[in-house]
Amino acid sequence: MDEIEPLHTTVKKSIQTIAGLVVMEDHIGFPRSESNLYCVSDKGNIVWYAEKPEPGGLFNRVMLSTGGMALSTYTVTGHACDIDLMTGKLLSQVKMQ
Repeated sequence: MDEIEPLHTTVKKSIQTIAGLVVMEDHIGFPRSESNLYCVSDKGNIVWYAEKPEPGGLFNRVMLSTGGMALSTYTVTGHACDIDLMTGKLLSQVKMQ
């Protein structure tokens, strides 16, 4: 896959993984009802959208965790989350104070 066409804003970060290309779009201007973190297959299909810890909680940081089977993320609403790399489901979340 050459270049990712963003869904709504701009691609802020992408990470090539065994599950596909994980894409995080800029949260500014992104629809709050959707997830700005998603995984795209090598054929260009969306494999999953990351589960958000709360409505409107868009992601603003992402990195591959140690071991490579999860993503460590942060949201604009103050959550630190771990997300399953293969499914996009939340594995854990903590609300930062």
